[in-house]
Amino acid sequence: MVYHLLYPLHTVFSAFNVFRYITFRTIYAGLTAFLICFLVGPWVIRRLRELQVGQFIREDGPETHFKKSGTPTMGGVLILIAVTASTLLWANLANLYIWTVLLTTICLGLIGFVDDYRKQVKKRSKGLGAREKFWLQTAVALGAGLTLYLHPDFSTRVTVPFLKNVSPDLGWAYILFTALVIVGASNAVNLTDGLDGLAIGPLIIVAGTYMIFAYVAGHVKIAEYLQINYVPGAGEVAVFCGALAGAGLGFLWFNAYPAQVFMGDVGSLSLGGAMGTVAIVTKQEILLVLVGGLFVMETVSVMLQVGFFKLTHGRRIFRMAPIHHHFELKGWPEPKVIVRFWIIAVLLALLAMSTLKLR
Repeated sequence: MVYHLLYPLHTVFSAFNVFRYITFRTIYAGLTAFLICFLVGPWVIRRLRELQVGQFIREDGPETHFKKSGTPTMGGVLILIAVTASTLLWANLANLYIWTVLLTTICLGLIGFVDDYRKQVKKRSKGLGAREKFWLQTAVALGAGLTLYLHPDFSTRVTVPFLKNVSPDLGWAYILFTALVIVGASNAVNLTDGLDGLAIGPLIIVAGTYMIFAYVAGHVKIAEYLQINYVPGAGEVAVFCGALAGAGLGFLWFNAYPAQVFMGDVGSLSLGGAMGTVAIVTKQEILLVLVGGLFVMETVSVMLQVGFFKLTHGRRIFRMAPIHHHFELKGWPEPKVIVRFWIIAVLLALLAMSTLKLR
């Protein structure tokens, strides 16, 4: 809204010309989202406490987690509000990619909200069923995929990291591929959200990384120089990524150890889906496996644990899955697990950015 209100005035006040620059609006989108979280956060936490929306702690989990019982959850609502408001303020709302990413994020957030609401407010232990949740996520992801497929300037070719001459065209199957990426990313973040700040820290890093990818993909000269797919209009998605990173930092202020609030499914499902949708729009779909490698590691640890448990009739690979609990049970203090996982996320992001030149 700020862009649409003030930029047209640049012919009268030349200073308003600054609003045409994506970099400027990305920075202020991040700052705006951070301030919304920082200022509104205490009120949201108080309201969640009043509603008795407290975190449930599994009985077979690490004993150190029992003290977390009752900590307000559903804090992802705060992130969604901050990201949405900041994006609407600073982005070019005539850009279809902005609406695709934003609406996908909000819809997945609503699925998570219903799940959390049933469990926390209505006190129904299961919330949404696993299949019900999966098919709702899939429907949203297919909608995003169809929207992009019908976009006249959007390519259905898939970028393969490190291989500049390998870019298979999936055609209509790209819609299914989009659903796979978005739903997979959404659930991967959901599995990772188990320690204070563990999920939001890497999400900030992923958002910052894809902020760069979005900018270069939408800049014809830089894209041509780096020999990556040029996506007209994708640069605007950097504003959304800036808002996501800023909101993440604002939420981390309250979610850092010891956490005052948890994000819940409303946060993890929506933020993971946002990450997947941005990866699709910027044509760095497969690279998300590397940028979000920490989330992949957590998901694979659960798959291996469950599969091995069934095959061996009760034996385990890890002491507990997801893998962050394994290290806790080995005696690592929670802050050490969190910070070391953050370090891994930073290293993976740097490696992913190097692919812009290693082609």
